Amino acid sequence: MIDLGLSKLAIIGVVALIVIGPEKLPKVARMAGSLYGRAQRYLHQVKSEVSREIELDELRNLHKEVTETAHSIKADVENSFQGAADDVEAAWRDHPGATSSPATMSDLERKARDFRRKKLSRNAAVPGWYKQRHGGRTHLISGAARVKKFRPRASTPSSFF
Repeated sequence: MIDLGLSKLAIIGVVALIVIGPEKLPKVARMAGSLYGRAQRYLHQVKSEVSREIELDELRNLHKEVTETAHSIKADVENSFQGAADDVEAAWRDHPGATSSPATMSDLERKARDFRRKKLSRNAAVPGWYKQRHGGRTHLISGAARVKKFRPRASTPSSFF
């Protein structure tokens, strides 16, 4: 890098004053300062962009490593579960009471049939016209409404006054 001391800057200023002249020197100095500022901003942008790219590349590498690790863990877990399931299946097949007898299946079928029959008897769908014809309830009312409906009424309305 160029080593610019105070004496060298003074020499450059004196030469610029002689070459450019005292009238144009302030304009040239302002222009040189603005160009120097632009160059600094451009260098700062380039540095920040390079650092962002480096960080982004590091993040991509980290994401790739995490993804690969997650896939390997997932594969290990799936393999262990599959092995455990195979062990359970083999133990189930080797167990002497594992064969299902027809009586057991018929018991399950009978229980299911009874459950369905009881469920239908609890909430059978009876058509509304049949309920009206034979005096069944067509709609439900609350207990308080039922008491009011069937409470005996006084023959003469009594007044407080």
